[in-house]
Amino acid sequence: MAAMQSKQAHETKYAWAGGLTVFAAVMLTIAGLIAVFRGIMGIAEDDVFVATRNYVFEFDLTGWGWVHLILGAVAVIIGIGLFQPAMWARVGGVAIAGLIIIANFLSLPYYPVWSVVLIAMSGFIIWALCVSRKDDATV
Repeated sequence: MAAMQSKQAHETKYAWAGGLTVFAAVMLTIAGLIAVFRGIMGIAEDDVFVATRNYVFEFDLTGWGWVHLILGAVAVIIGIGLFQPAMWARVGGVAIAGLIIIANFLSLPYYPVWSVVLIAMSGFIIWALCVSRKDDATV
């Protein structure tokens, strides 16, 4: 009886870990695609961005576009890698989500609402990747 409950608890734990990793993979891929599109808009100097004066982290809109484009492309690659049980993808996912948070914080005045949304989304990605351990994902 106890062995059966232990096996069921292990299977439940595995399902949680697998589900969170898939969640993180999908969300990181979506966040990366959004960052790529935001980067393209910034490079094209689209007028969807807010013009801000006297901002401490003032940077050319084209420069922010390249930052978001590169971070987005790396996030998509790592997001796809998260569908495989690879530790490099989990570590890379946490790192790139952290960089996305920093980039969106620094470019907050240019596109405020969407920056806050991506900061929150990236926070959930980091949480999902950190909650399950490597031994949780092995059967």
